[in-house]
Amino acid sequence: MQKRVALFLLLSLLGLYANAQVFNIKDYGAVAGGQMLNSVAIQKAIDAAAAKGGGKVVVPAGIFLTGTLRLKTNVELSLDKDAVLLGSTNLSDYERNDRWYALILADKQNNIAITGYGTIDGQGNALAKNVIKLVKNGAIVDPLKLNRPDEHLRPQLLELQHLTQVKIQHVTLKNSSCWVETYNQCTDLLIDSITVQSTAFWNNDGIDIVDCKNVKVKNCNIDAADDGICLKSSDPASACENFEITDCKVRSSASAIKFGTASLGGFRNIKIDHIDIHDTYRNALSLEIVDGGAMENVNISNINAKNTGGAIFVRLGHRYGAKVGSIKGIHIKDVTVEIPKGKPDAGYATAGPPEEDIYPHNLLPMEIVGLPGYNVQDVTLENINVTFGGGADKHHAYVSLDSLATIPEREKEYPEFSMFGELPAWGLYARHAEGLQLKNVTIKYIEKDFRPAIVMDDVQQVALNGLNIPTADAPVIVLRGVKGESIKNLKTPVNSKKVVLVK
Repeated sequence: MQKRVALFLLLSLLGLYANAQVFNIKDYGAVAGGQMLNSVAIQKAIDAAAAKGGGKVVVPAGIFLTGTLRLKTNVELSLDKDAVLLGSTNLSDYERNDRWYALILADKQNNIAITGYGTIDGQGNALAKNVIKLVKNGAIVDPLKLNRPDEHLRPQLLELQHLTQVKIQHVTLKNSSCWVETYNQCTDLLIDSITVQSTAFWNNDGIDIVDCKNVKVKNCNIDAADDGICLKSSDPASACENFEITDCKVRSSASAIKFGTASLGGFRNIKIDHIDIHDTYRNALSLEIVDGGAMENVNISNINAKNTGGAIFVRLGHRYGAKVGSIKGIHIKDVTVEIPKGKPDAGYATAGPPEEDIYPHNLLPMEIVGLPGYNVQDVTLENINVTFGGGADKHHAYVSLDSLATIPEREKEYPEFSMFGELPAWGLYARHAEGLQLKNVTIKYIEKDFRPAIVMDDVQQVALNGLNIPTADAPVIVLRGVKGESIKNLKTPVNSKKVVLVK
């Protein structure tokens, strides 16, 4: 995988577009100022480049209002510094592929690029409000749940699908009315040094990559009012395969790094390294298979997360269909997470729901949860350091240790770290798992928490080595239906009842 991705990057660096002809959009009638709609003029420049076998379509400095543009084979759309492609606020100015409206579309093309140091601004808040007006006026039909039009009625900035050789580099993407950018079934995809600033409306996922292969994401800065970097699989015959995601910064009002929720095919051979996360409502890492797919060979390292609602969430569920999926071979190492007692994404205009909107609950632990008869397999947590705000209150919520069997399975529900309600542990809750290893893991709280640090239920072949829990009360670890456990070098201030077995 690494050699293939490296070759792709080398070809990009050598300049696939070095000898390209230049097509300035002003030469085709585009006018700056943000008032005149330039869709036709810019599309003429793109079409002219494609007709010549390819070229660089240049957006010079200035604000250029536009509706949907369609990129074509061998065309690079290059935005100069201080250039802005400004999305129209009228839905009638947008087109879509078979799935979504978007400002920039491409389907079944090869060797395309969006580059430069300019900005693509979707004016998402105003656009979404205009869609709401269309719904209320009866011009379009939509249930308008939670005062939000359906996602398919709110244009993205980029919707690129069925492409080979794609490069997105340096540009700033901001203010989408829905997901910011989606890459669906693309091969050889490079996303390099882009900035996403999209907290304009709901469902502003920063980067969505769906069933793509040979993908490199690096040096990106994501500030998104939903999931930050999200891998999805919507095709049971496909998968996300051969990924490297490195050296990125993420702020999210949902989860920073997420696999799922859509998980029909799965995720294979994924490497994630050196990610800085801050002010994130849900988890730093959410790894989910709930639609019958397979997650295999995932390696995540060097994660630094501050002010986030949760650390690690691994979930095998079964929302629909005859097939139950699988999770096997997850290695997460060198991770530091700080989880505050308060709301971690305060300040977002479209922040995550207030704590009381979900249910009254105490802070949630790391979670590794499968299904009865379908275990999450071979998960290793190594060199992990998680600090919890603590301060749990029995009057807020409480699960007694003799009622572990009553914690709901919720196999068909949308996967989220809060899906099980109150949990009986403050540090780690594992259920229906096999081959779970914790190596040099430190978990601690700032304010006292009455719950055990770790609860494991129906877990086989557990190896805990070098577990450090400097803040804890008895019992520290609770095991129920656990077989083949090995506990070595356990460090805790509690002298007795460190490990308790319950029925």
